[in-house]
Amino acid sequence: MSNRLLETLRVLDVGGAESDAVSRLFADLGADVLKIEPPAGSPARRGLPSVAGASIAFALNNANKRSAVLDPDSAGDRDRFIELAGAADIMVDGGNPAGAAAFGTSCAALADQFAHLVALSVTDFGTTGPHASWRATDPVLYAMSTALSRTGPTAGTPVLPPVGVASATAAVQATWAALAAYYHRLRCGAGEYIDLSRFEAVVQGLDPPFGSEGQAAVGLKRSGELWRGRPRNQQIYPIFRCKNGYVRICLLSARQWRGMFAWLGEPEQFADPKFDSIAARYAASRELNVAIADLVAAHTMDDLVAEGQRRGVPIAAVLTPAETLSSHHFRAVGALADVEVAAGAGVPVPVGPFVVDGEHVGYARPARSVGADDAAWATRRSVASSASGTAGRPFDGMRILDLGVIVAGGELGRLFADLGAEVIKIESAAYPDGLRQTPPGQVMSRSWALTHRNEYGLGLDLRHPSGAEIFEKLVARADAVFANFKPGTLASLGFSYERLRALNPRIVLAESSAFGATGPWSERMGYGPLVRATTGVTWLWTSEDAPEGSFYDATTIFPDHVSARITAIATLAAVIGRDHTGTGAHVHISQAEAAVNQLATAYVAEAARAARLLVADHPAVHAVYPCDGDDEWCVISLRSDADRVGLAAAMGRDTLPRNRAELIAAVSEWTSSRDKTAVAEALQHAGLPAAPMNRAVDVLTDPQITFRKVFSEMTHPLFDAPMPTETGPAPYLHIAPAELRPAPMPGEHTREICQKLLALDADETERLIAEGVLFTHQGRS
Repeated sequence: MSNRLLETLRVLDVGGAESDAVSRLFADLGADVLKIEPPAGSPARRGLPSVAGASIAFALNNANKRSAVLDPDSAGDRDRFIELAGAADIMVDGGNPAGAAAFGTSCAALADQFAHLVALSVTDFGTTGPHASWRATDPVLYAMSTALSRTGPTAGTPVLPPVGVASATAAVQATWAALAAYYHRLRCGAGEYIDLSRFEAVVQGLDPPFGSEGQAAVGLKRSGELWRGRPRNQQIYPIFRCKNGYVRICLLSARQWRGMFAWLGEPEQFADPKFDSIAARYAASRELNVAIADLVAAHTMDDLVAEGQRRGVPIAAVLTPAETLSSHHFRAVGALADVEVAAGAGVPVPVGPFVVDGEHVGYARPARSVGADDAAWATRRSVASSASGTAGRPFDGMRILDLGVIVAGGELGRLFADLGAEVIKIESAAYPDGLRQTPPGQVMSRSWALTHRNEYGLGLDLRHPSGAEIFEKLVARADAVFANFKPGTLASLGFSYERLRALNPRIVLAESSAFGATGPWSERMGYGPLVRATTGVTWLWTSEDAPEGSFYDATTIFPDHVSARITAIATLAAVIGRDHTGTGAHVHISQAEAAVNQLATAYVAEAARAARLLVADHPAVHAVYPCDGDDEWCVISLRSDADRVGLAAAMGRDTLPRNRAELIAAVSEWTSSRDKTAVAEALQHAGLPAAPMNRAVDVLTDPQITFRKVFSEMTHPLFDAPMPTETGPAPYLHIAPAELRPAPMPGEHTREICQKLLALDADETERLIAEGVLFTHQGRS
C-alpha cells in the first residue's frame, strides 16, 4: 500500500494556532490539506517562539499543506470559500472568533448546508456552555483537567507540566474524532458537526482522571478512590543522581525486582520474598532508594543503562531535549529531518509520529509562503461506499484482535470498541495484563473496567500449536490486529506482519512500543516513565523554583494515552487506505517519538539556541498561585502587557512588578484570601486566561463538563457503584454514544467466541480448555 493512506481525503483548513496541528496530522498521512489565509497571512505566522522572525510552531504545524489566500472582504472570495467547503471532506476551523466567521458562516452552518461534510470546530471550551467564552493556555488546561493536581511535590506549590503537551494532546483527540466521523460518512453518507473543546480533549486524552492508570498505580490504589490530597507516590519511579547526570529506574514485575536485588548484591535487608510485590517495595522505598542511590552514584548514565538492560532492570538516562535530538537513535530511525525554519536557520525537526510499512510518513515539505497555491483542490474527492444514512457507530461490523496490554495497548482497543468495533481481547493465563493487578479484596481493577469496556474476553495460549491455529483462523476473518509487545515478540510467536498478511491480505497490524521497531534503542525495556526520561520530557517537567535534580512527572501517564490515540489515527487511516486499495498495512508508533512530537516547538527552539540562532521567546508568564482553603490553587497566564494591565486592574493596582519572583509574590498575596474558582471567574470575565486547580472530584461538578455531558455513568456487576466514564471522543450529532458494556473477566467469552466465530462444537471447545489451549473464567462462557 502507498504510505499516503489518506490520499483521497480533502481537508479545508481555515483555522489558526488552536487547530493548525490537527490538519498537519491529516497532511502527514497523505491528505490534500488546503490552508486558507487572509491576504496578510495567518496571525499564527507571527507567533512565538520564532527564529529569524519565523514562527517555529507555524512552520511545524503547517508543513505538508498548501496555502491559498482568500479575502473575506471580497464577495467573490466569500463565494469561493463556500465552494471549497462544499467540495471538501473535512473542514477544520479553530479559535474564537473562528476562521469561517470572517466569511460570514460557521462550521455548524456549513455542516447543515453540505450533508457530506465533517465540520470540526476547535475552541478552548466549546461553543456552548457557561464557560464557552473562557480563554485557555496550556497551563489553564493542566489546572482544569486535573493534570496539575497530580504533579509536583507532596506539599507546596504544584508544578506545571511542560507547555505544549496539552495543546498537542487536544490536536490528537480532535484528529481522532474527525477521522472517525469521516469513516462513518464513508460508510453511511452522513457528515458530522463536531464542536470540540480543547479542555474536554485534554481531560480525556492527556492523563484522564477517570480512565486507565499505570500498572504501579493500579497495584496501590483502591477502587473508586477520589483523592483530594497531593501526589503521594512521586518516588514510585525514582530518579537517582549518577556520575554525569541522572537515571530513572522502574521496577514493576517480580522478575525485574530480582534483577535489581542481584545488582544490589542481594542485601539481607531486602531478601524477604514479600519484596516481589510493588506494594512491599513502595512501603520500603526510602530504605531501598538509599541503597540504589549508593549503587549508581559512581557510574555514568551510559554504563548504568547498559548494565540495567543486561540484568533485565528497566532503566533510562534522564536526558535534556538537546541530548534527545542529538541522539544516534533518533537519527538512525529517520525520526528527524534537518529543516530551514527560516532563511539560513537550519535545525533538526521531528518529522512526525507515524511509521507505516517501516517508513516514517511525516515532514515532507515546509510550510508554504502566503498564497503560494491556488484556491482549488488538487485531489479527487472520496466517495461514500453507501448512501444509506444509517445511524449507529462508525466501526459497526469491524473485527479487531487485541493483544495490547496495560495503558497504551488497552486504550487503543477501547477507542475502537466504544465506536462499535467488535474487539476481542485475547489474554494469556501465563502472562496476565498488568492492568489485571488489584489491591487485596478486589476482583477487578477500576482501570481494567474503564479501559476494556465494550470488549469480549478470549483466553488463548498463542504459544501452543493449537492456540496458534485458532489465532490464524481469527486473523483470516479480522480487520486488524493490535499489539504493543517489545519489538520482535509477535514475530517470535510466529505472527510477523508478513505471516499475518499471508493469512489475510487486508489485515492491518497496529503496533506501538517504547522506542519503535528499529534502531539502537528498540530493544530497551520501556515504560512511560522511561520514555519520558529518555526523551527530555522529565527534564522539562520541573520548576525553576525547585532544587536541582527535582523532577515531577512520576505520577502522570503521559505519553501512553496520547500514543494510543496516535496509533488509532494511523490504524484508521490504514483501514481507509485498505478499503480504497484492497491491501492492508503495518503501522508502528514509537512512544518516544510521540512524546518528542508533542513538544516539537520547545525542542526545535532549544535546538536553535544550541546552534546559536537568535530565538525570540514568548513573553508569557504562567504561574500557580495559592488560594483560600486547604491546599487550593489557581493558575493565571499573562500572555502580554495587556494581560498585565488587566490583572493589575482586577487586583486594584496601577502596575505589577516586572521581576517574576516579585510578580508571583504580589499576585499570591491577592489570591491567597480568595476562592480559586472566584479568582478564575473574575479574571476570565476580564479576558485573562485563569483557572482553578481541579482534582478528579472537582471535574465531575465542573459546570462546563456537566453542561456538555462529557461523562456518563458506567455500571459493572463487580463494582458497588457506577463509575464516571467518557461519553465519547467528542460531541457528535449523528454518531451514537459508547454502549458501555461491562469489561470482561479473563476468558469470559471464550466459549461464545469458539461457537460463533470458530464453529467449534462444545466437546472440541472443552477438550481445548482441558489441554490449556483455551481458558475461561470460572466456567463462564
